[in-house]
Amino acid sequence: MRLAQTQNDRKALIAKPSGQACGARVSGVDLAGDLNAELIIEIRNLWLEHKVIAFTDQAMDDEALERFTIAMGGFGEDPFFDPIEGRKNIAAILREADEKTPLFAENWHSDWSFLNAPPAGTCLLAVDIPPHGGDTMFADQVAAFAALPETRKDAMRQLTAIHSAKLAYAPEGTYGNHERETDRSMAIRPDASANETYCHPLIQVHPETGEEAIYSTMGYIIGIEGMAQDEAFALLSELQEWQVRDEFVYRHQWDDNMLIMWDNRSVLHKATGGYKGHRRELHRTTIAAYEPA
Repeated sequence: MRLAQTQNDRKALIAKPSGQACGARVSGVDLAGDLNAELIIEIRNLWLEHKVIAFTDQAMDDEALERFTIAMGGFGEDPFFDPIEGRKNIAAILREADEKTPLFAENWHSDWSFLNAPPAGTCLLAVDIPPHGGDTMFADQVAAFAALPETRKDAMRQLTAIHSAKLAYAPEGTYGNHERETDRSMAIRPDASANETYCHPLIQVHPETGEEAIYSTMGYIIGIEGMAQDEAFALLSELQEWQVRDEFVYRHQWDDNMLIMWDNRSVLHKATGGYKGHRRELHRTTIAAYEPA
């Protein structure tokens, strides 16, 4: 357990590690209050250390969520979602109690890895939490890479992955135009721009910590540069099994009045169900790609 004094209402900021692969719960801070520079530095350090941090007992509204996101680095690009009414940078991750569509984001991924400058982080604010289910899973990709044999590490450092959103957000993709607007609660906006591709190293060096991590997984990666498609698919399939082994995973359980933020450069994540018959809503922002001063 780590303690640090802040000027935020003269409280002690306390981070309690999850005891799993990554993750910590943070208390003793009011994110709707004064976000002074000292506090933001401390939060950022905890975020980089634990990769996923959950702030308990928050009384935040959408304005406070936006203020916090700006303080942590500003808004990242957020394609394929319509924002909530009255806001430009907040999307609702929403599932109504009677919804029948497949669960949103139930595959492992790193948010918007198919962009030229993917977001450094993501924030989710609890709005309506069901009484059970709806856990969010995270997989530590720094730990997953570190556990590989050295020869495998060297080989993977040479690979460049081809990223695209087409399997999910193109008109013919999973969330494409074949889904009627009334079928899904979320305001997903499929578009032909999802067919664009960007390349990123399969193993990335974290710009703030210097740690190496496996970057993203199947779904947003559609190939490997210079590699036949069948060979690339076999490699990515084998790699994904490794990336999400139990020893690399943290299962996050939600509470009311909670804000969670994670580092897209260090972890994968996915949604889970288990709350059939109950409404679930979270408000989401992305934190812009990090640019060293």
